[in-house]
Amino acid sequence: MSSVARRIGKAAAITLIAGTVGGAALLAAEAVVARSRRYAKPGLGLALRTTVGADTAAPLRLVMLGDSAALGVGVDRVADTVGGQLAALLSGGESGKGGPVQAVALSSVGVAGSRSSDLATQVARCLLGDRPDVAVILVGGNDAITLRRPSDAAAYLGAAVRRLREAGVEVVVGTCPDLGAARAIAPPLRQVVGFLGRRVARAQVRAVHAAGGAVVDLAVETGPVFRADPNTLSADRYHPSADGYRVWAYALLPAVAHAAGVTPRLP
Repeated sequence: MSSVARRIGKAAAITLIAGTVGGAALLAAEAVVARSRRYAKPGLGLALRTTVGADTAAPLRLVMLGDSAALGVGVDRVADTVGGQLAALLSGGESGKGGPVQAVALSSVGVAGSRSSDLATQVARCLLGDRPDVAVILVGGNDAITLRRPSDAAAYLGAAVRRLREAGVEVVVGTCPDLGAARAIAPPLRQVVGFLGRRVARAQVRAVHAAGGAVVDLAVETGPVFRADPNTLSADRYHPSADGYRVWAYALLPAVAHAAGVTPRLP
């Protein structure tokens, strides 16, 4: 059983305790179906490390932190991940310091299945060696479906953002996405996890602002697109596809470009 399936099952099991008998039976049945599904697994892993654009001595350093979204689970090319698409859009853009951005050095320290409490280790890893210029954090879904208190999850996230900012790294956070768009989960369980995700996202927004980071509410900005277009999800109907990651990348781009001091190159 995958970690995604286990977490969905746990969320359903605890939630149905407060439900009616009929509603509990329905949620339990849907949790069984969700657990039995086969979900995408990390394929790129630590291979998500590349330079986009001309190889120069001083590239813009972009690092991804968080859960499966930071690794691009659901796609098999770095270019199709959120980080890969952001790097392509930033590479060749105009730097605020004058002249084009020749290259973007992209890396990820994200780990599939991570929760906000795992960010401290990831922050430590990304600060080893050359300091990144911009860090993008994508986290929150696993906090929601394991029923972490939103305030606790947000506190861990805020601490990670604050540590990065103190190290001189610009930070952009993409909040918990719209879990209610995941077609791998049937209604009404889908609505339950969607509600849990929104609670986490609201707490994340407050914590990131307080810690000095920039935040993009992915559920608000991209949820309607994911709900309307099934092609935004990969074959497991839970993780984003290349199209879905592109939607996220464009939602994040204004904040990431501003943090990097770059006017991006748009197609």
